[in-house]
Amino acid sequence: MQTTASYVTAYPCAAPEDVISVYTAKLSMETDCADVHSVMQDGDPDFVLLHAVGSPEAFAKRHIPFAVHLPHRQISEEALSRWPRDTVFVVYCAGPHCNGADQAALKLARLDRKVKVMIGGMTGWADEGFAFAEA
Repeated sequence: MQTTASYVTAYPCAAPEDVISVYTAKLSMETDCADVHSVMQDGDPDFVLLHAVGSPEAFAKRHIPFAVHLPHRQISEEALSRWPRDTVFVVYCAGPHCNGADQAALKLARLDRKVKVMIGGMTGWADEGFAFAEA
C-alpha cells in the first residue's frame, strides 16, 4: 500500500477555475502550426503571418507559405503602417531554440498590436510534415 504521493500527485491538482484561467490566457497568446496550416489551406486567413527572423536570402530559400518577412529588429510603427491597427499578427521563427518570435510578439504588443506566437516555428512546421515555400 502506497503511503506517499507519486511524483505526479505530490503536488495537488489546480482548481478547475485556475486551469481555465491559465490556459485561456496561454491560448490567447499562442497558436500552433496545425491551426495556422488549416487556416491557410482554407485560403482566407484572418491574420498576417510574420517570419520574424533571418536575412532576406534565408527567407527566400525557405519560409512558410504566405508569410511576410519582417524580422523582429525591423518591426516599427512605420513598418506596420501597411496593415490596419486591428490586424492580428501571428509570428514565428526558426523553432524552439530561437526567441525571435517572442521578441517580435513583445515588440508588436508594445506597439499596441494584436499578436500570437506560432509555437514550434519552422521546426514545428517541418515536424507536422507541412510544405515550405522555397525558391
